[in-house]
Amino acid sequence: MLNVVSKDLGWIEVIVGSMFSGKTEEMIRRLRRAEIARQKVAIFKPQIDRRYSDDHLVSHSEQRIPSVPVKDASEILEKSHDAKVVAIDEGQFFGPEIVHVCEELATQGKRVIVAGLDQDYRGVPFEPMPQIMAIAEYVTKTLAICVVCGNPANKTQRVSAAKDRVVVGAKDIYEARCRNCYQPPDE
Repeated sequence: MLNVVSKDLGWIEVIVGSMFSGKTEEMIRRLRRAEIARQKVAIFKPQIDRRYSDDHLVSHSEQRIPSVPVKDASEILEKSHDAKVVAIDEGQFFGPEIVHVCEELATQGKRVIVAGLDQDYRGVPFEPMPQIMAIAEYVTKTLAICVVCGNPANKTQRVSAAKDRVVVGAKDIYEARCRNCYQPPDE
């Protein structure tokens, strides 16, 4: 029996890892390929992430692509009707509603690409990324390089004294660390 694949089949791709592991860079690579294929893309990022630009996804290596800042996940549904490919950066900042949004977009026949941290600075799974990974068809885990020893790093070490779970920052606040060099915070 021949399996027939619908042209309108949607799916979810997740790119997770620590800070400085190339998640946004990988997302930009996939989006550029979709654009080459003349697929309409819609790219979103959380409004609170203003590290490098208000209206672009920007990787730590300074690759960039235009994006739309949104306040919450419901805006993504509202603003992606015409898109074939929907990209969501920093998925961990959107809360549990993003899981439903990803499901709905994939059900509509869209390719959904979500990038985000799989663990917070305490080494704890960073919801809702584990829930999105569970429903995704494809999961890619990226690794950084430990700034202490040079080994593969999958942890995000906070080097500031901030205690809030969400503190948007870059090299001024975080470092990539391997499991041996990572030091859990005293809390």
